[in-house]
Amino acid sequence: MPSGARDGAETGRPTEEADLGSLLRAWRERALLTQEQLAERAGLNARTVRRLETGELRRPRSASVRMLAEALDLDDAELAVLTRAASGSPHGPRWTRAAPRQLPADVAAFVGRTQELTLVGEAGDGDTAMVTAIDGMAGVGKTALAVHAAHQVAARFPDGDLFMDLHGHTQGVSAAEPAETLARLLEVLGVPGEAIPQDVNDRAALYRTMLADRKMLIVLDNAADEAQVRPLLPGAGSSLVLITSRRRLVGLDDVRTISMDVLPVAEAISLFSRTAGEERVAGTPREALAEVARRCGLLPLAIRLAAARLKAHPTWSVQHLLERLEEHQVLLSELHAGRRSIAAALDLSYRELTDAERRAYRLLALHPGTDFGSDAAAALLAADVAGTTTLLDRLLEVHLLQEPNPGRCRFHDLIRAHGAERAQAEEPEADRRAAMTRLLDHYSRAASTAMDVLYPYEAGTRPPPPAGAGARPDANTATAWLDTELANLLALAQHAAEHDFPRHVQHLSATLHRCLRGRGRYAEAETLHARALSAARATADRTGEMEALLELGEIRCVSSRYEAAIEDATNALKIARALGHEAGELRALHGLGMSAGSQGQFAQAVEHYTRALEIARSIGHRNGELDALIGFGNAHRAMGEPDQAVDALVRALGIARAIGHRISELRALNGLGRIHLGRGDLRSATDCLTRALDLARGTGHRLGELSALTALGFLHRSQGRHEQARDCYREVLEIAREVGNRNWQFEAIHGLGRLQQDVKRPDQALDSHRRALDLAVDLGQQGDQARAHDGLACAYAALGRHDRAQHHWARALDILADLGTDRTEERGVDAGSIRARLAALVTVPPQAAR
Repeated sequence: MPSGARDGAETGRPTEEADLGSLLRAWRERALLTQEQLAERAGLNARTVRRLETGELRRPRSASVRMLAEALDLDDAELAVLTRAASGSPHGPRWTRAAPRQLPADVAAFVGRTQELTLVGEAGDGDTAMVTAIDGMAGVGKTALAVHAAHQVAARFPDGDLFMDLHGHTQGVSAAEPAETLARLLEVLGVPGEAIPQDVNDRAALYRTMLADRKMLIVLDNAADEAQVRPLLPGAGSSLVLITSRRRLVGLDDVRTISMDVLPVAEAISLFSRTAGEERVAGTPREALAEVARRCGLLPLAIRLAAARLKAHPTWSVQHLLERLEEHQVLLSELHAGRRSIAAALDLSYRELTDAERRAYRLLALHPGTDFGSDAAAALLAADVAGTTTLLDRLLEVHLLQEPNPGRCRFHDLIRAHGAERAQAEEPEADRRAAMTRLLDHYSRAASTAMDVLYPYEAGTRPPPPAGAGARPDANTATAWLDTELANLLALAQHAAEHDFPRHVQHLSATLHRCLRGRGRYAEAETLHARALSAARATADRTGEMEALLELGEIRCVSSRYEAAIEDATNALKIARALGHEAGELRALHGLGMSAGSQGQFAQAVEHYTRALEIARSIGHRNGELDALIGFGNAHRAMGEPDQAVDALVRALGIARAIGHRISELRALNGLGRIHLGRGDLRSATDCLTRALDLARGTGHRLGELSALTALGFLHRSQGRHEQARDCYREVLEIAREVGNRNWQFEAIHGLGRLQQDVKRPDQALDSHRRALDLAVDLGQQGDQARAHDGLACAYAALGRHDRAQHHWARALDILADLGTDRTEERGVDAGSIRARLAALVTVPPQAAR
């Protein structure tokens, strides 16, 4: 082995220059394990370990790396080294993108705060995760300090920087939920949507895992309290987190706290002079400058605003500015000092704007999202983009807007609140509502366009966009737009729901359904669809109510919440039939079929799919026909009726290829491959399944990949190719763990249990089937519970524990009876086969069996 790896094995700290194979071999030898023993302990195939050590396999899955680290008992530092080596680059695991660089632009004319900057700089020097919380009153410059300090230390963090506004104290904007923030952070870190877990604790655990081998700079701005930020903190690794909040976050452990006060007079004078321009204050008595700073409450935000006013008026003197500030402070005397100072500076800035600039300031403050581009601003203002850009530039010049990233504008929280107050006081309600309608129309139209580009074959299932022209982007541009605007779209939907814009919340719900489902944002999707449902019911919109129920049902079905999904689809079906809405009836029947099939109720699923198929053909609904055929075919396959299944799936395959629906094509191929397997036509099965696997990998469809690999594992088992079968099942387990899909974790563990029985290892099979049963029970999937009980019975029978075998076969039969069926989708797990095994079992006294 290379000397670096050998030295590291002896010290427990392999050098980072060692390659993956050398590292793995060194740590395996340190643990006194053979390749076979390491593979067994890690739940991997020995061939995989051999390929890793020889360098033949250079990019293992991140789940494999974690399992190897656990088997080798590596500490956090060693895990970080192993993960970097496995990624093929110095930084980042399998899920990776270019290092994110999300810091807003550095603050212009930043002065002072030397002690605070030193403390942050010291925190960024360590090799362990560090958290620094910056607290202070509104307008004191917390964000400015955090951003400026972050730019100073950013070079020490090669894996990038993240910036999240948590809206803890933003007027008119709900504080960010940890689950939503974690989903956004994981997406930025490269985790695909379908791999983001639904539970907030699971998301936090994955986030910590992703950061464990990274050195990143993370700024969490405007935190409400400890509960909001606690799930967003790293565990291991050497990242630095900067948190800003108006509250002192005393409830966080191991956090360095920096409490900010107003600026010292000297620094306040320096900030004012640099912002206004040294030439504008040349010759002004220092006491006059100090008085301006004091009138601004020594708050950086107010000082910048006042200086911007002076800079904008070449004929004004500092004394003239002082008089103006005095006038506004008298008017605002009921406010406390800090608020009064900022409000005085804001009022002065506002009154110096032109009429068009004041109107822009008022209306832009109504935007409920985090930031916005010129196109959204133009919609609010009912203006063209060129004229809007000029207004935005003017507001940026006088410090009433910020530009954290090129082309994106945002308000400071206090300035947004001031702008909204001015809008409330000066804009008639009808004008405010008209502006919001234009903004909602703009985002709804743009979202429709993006979704039509990315999912053209589903365009007919989405509502038409509001009238208006718009450029049609390419797929990359559409994806980037959704990445940038999704948080705004969800905020706008919330605003629409809370301010009586029912048409828009329903449109956004239906339009974003596929996007949120594809990204694994089930919690956000459910919230959005629930708002659409409430809006529809409040306006007695039966069609809208039906559509919201259909979308809720789909989300709850893919979340394995079948009872709720069935209730939603059933209610939608009733409405569709009452309205004579055949497309809605079709979708509801498909949802009921999905839920029934997922619970092993295949005869019931066939009934739903049969009626759905009839409707789809009668109204010429090609997508509906395609979905119904695939569901129908798979249900008949599970019921042991291959002829009907083949006919349906072949028809589906033809439609999918005709309309270019590649995901449905691979679903049909997977179903056909399984039927060929059941018939013993292994050549046709291999052809279908390998084509399905290629399609799944080509489209990034992880669930299709899991289905194909599971079926290929069964194919290898049936031909006695035990090592290849083990590779397939373990790859399924690795992917399923990565994407957080417990259904496919069940299939992998159950398949491994069957394989262990094939090779005469019933004790290992027993453990696998126990784990599989636990998963099936947690998921509430009775058909899979019957399969796991059969696996346990077979293992107990092989071990001579006939009483336990009888118990589990009896449980399997009871479950099948409860389901009203005599079979599961697994060949050989049916009532007849189970009874035959029970009859053949030689019964022994319980005590002898023990």
